[in-house]
Amino acid sequence: MDSVYKVIELVGTSKTSWEAAAKNALETAGKSLEDLRVAEVVKLDMAIDKNKVVAYRARVNVSFKYRA
Repeated sequence: MDSVYKVIELVGTSKTSWEAAAKNALETAGKSLEDLRVAEVVKLDMAIDKNKVVAYRARVNVSFKYRA
């Protein structure tokens, strides 16, 4: 059977790592979205304050099954 998927962009943050930032984005989205399928990390960056990294950020494209 053919399926349709919607793709959204999320930004997760973490004080410890990019991996944790991506995980935070997905786990938070999973609380309100059903049937998450694929996640693709599309950008990594850091927030800096006074020459120190204060947060890691991961931009993630996530697909989930679209139900009409």
